[in-house]
This record gives sequence, structure tokens and C-alpha cells, in this order.
Amino acid sequence: MTTITTLDELQALYGESHERSRRKELPRLIEPYRALIAASPFAVLASVGRDGLDCSPRGDAPGFVQILDDQTLLLPDRPGNNRIDSLRNIVENPQVALLFLIPGVGESLRVNGRAEISLDPALLELGRAQGKLPRSVLRIHIHSCYFQCAKSVLRSGLWDAARQVERASLPSAGEIFRCIDANFDVETYERDMQHRQRTSLY
Repeated sequence: MTTITTLDELQALYGESHERSRRKELPRLIEPYRALIAASPFAVLASVGRDGLDCSPRGDAPGFVQILDDQTLLLPDRPGNNRIDSLRNIVENPQVALLFLIPGVGESLRVNGRAEISLDPALLELGRAQGKLPRSVLRIHIHSCYFQCAKSVLRSGLWDAARQVERASLPSAGEIFRCIDANFDVETYERDMQHRQRTSLY
């Protein structure tokens, strides 16, 4: 047999989890978890809807995900590509997960919960950045949260400057579009993209 098809088979392969890994999962934030969120400038938001799963990057200055209380987070929605995949999913299914990363830190923080899309003026004001309000905010009600050990970051060398990849060694966004459409104007797109990145982050 080369494929795991039952939970019993999976459990037999991996055995029981360590007690410490179970104890670190909590239904609310503790002070160390609050500190990790406050220091994080980047998170990945996972959601699920009728068309499947979505995993979307979110980033801003450290603390951009605000802690309203020990069981509630506030995530502002900054301008993007207007696909709104995550938001569509949340309308259909409020279950979400967040993975918080902190540059230079091996440990990460995982949060699972339920999200609602809010237009509450007071919450929008809390999400203001660079003088601009977000179009909406996610109010996330925490079901569980726990920190992840540093093994995956250490294996990947994620924060090792010596292992950083030169951007020019990979296809640019314009070149990727040209692979999709042979007539795509890469030069104009990439020139305009630089302007958009300077003027439309908020």
C-alpha cells in the first residue's frame, strides 16, 4: 500500500503528537501570541468557498493586524487586484486561517477562526493607513491559536540573506503575462506597474 486513505493508517504512520504541541493550542491570545502578531508585517490568509480554497498574502507595517481583544482580530483590506477571492469565500463560508511571519524570526503564529466583512465606520477608522481608509475590514473571531516551531524556516533558510534569490533570475510579472498572451505589451505594463506600486498601495 502506497497511499494513506484512513485516519487510522495516518495515525499509525506518525504516532501521537507531543503533549507540548497540544498544550500550545489555545482558544484565545496570550501575551506572547499578542507580541508575535504586533511584530508581524506579513500574514497569509486562507479561506474556502464553493469554488475551492484560497491562500492570499496580506502585508503592511508591523501591527497592521490589530488585536481588538483576546479573541478578536481586525484585518484591513488594502487595494489589490479586485479579484476578492478571499472575500467571496468568506461571504459563503466564514472559516479562515492566518499564518503570521516575522522577518528574522523562525517561529510563526497560526490562528484559526471565523471572519466577517465589516463596514463599521469605527473599525474602518482603526484600519486607516497613510491617511486612507480600507474599503472593508475583516473582524476575525478566534477559535484557536498556536505558535509553530522554527524547523520549516530553518530548513528553508527563509531569512538567510546568503540564500536570497536575485529577482532578475526569474520571469517578471510582465513576462508571465506574455506567456499567457503572446501580444502582451511587457514594457508598457512594467513601466506602469512601477507607477502603480508607488501610488496605489493604499
